[in-house]
Amino acid sequence: MKITRTSILSGETTSRDLPITEEQLLSWRAGKFVQDAFPDLSAYDREFFMTGVTEAEWERLLKEVEDA
Repeated sequence: MKITRTSILSGETTSRDLPITEEQLLSWRAGKFVQDAFPDLSAYDREFFMTGVTEAEWERLLKEVEDA
């Protein structure tokens, strides 16, 4: 399913094709925890789904923290 999110870190809008079903999406909207609703998504994919932050953004942020 194509998911479009705007990153809470950068404000950039990104679309990704994530392996989720309509049923999973409905269970998440009904209150299921994201890791339970989408058990096949990686931690990075779940983070993208919730906040729009991509793996590349996290890696840049962590590098900045390490370099500081």
